Amino acid sequence: MNDPLSRFIKQRRRALALTQEALASRAGVGLRFIRELEQGKPSLRLDKVNQVLALFGHRMEPTPFRMEVKDEES
Repeated sequence: MNDPLSRFIKQRRRALALTQEALASRAGVGLRFIRELEQGKPSLRLDKVNQVLALFGHRMEPTPFRMEVKDEES
C-alpha cells in the first residue's frame, strides 16, 4: 500500500480506533468502498472519497505539478 491517500485513510481510522465498518457508517459510504479505498483501488468516486476525508477535516483538491513533456521534434 504505497498510495498516500490509502495510507492516510487507514492511519487516521486506526488513530481514532474506528473499524472499517464504523468509518463507512459515519461517512455514509459502503464497507466495500472503505476496503477498496484502503487497498488503493485506482478508480474511486471522488465525491465518496471526499465524504470520507471530511471526517478527518480534509478533502481532495487539484494540486499543481510539472509534467515532463518529451520534445517530439528531436
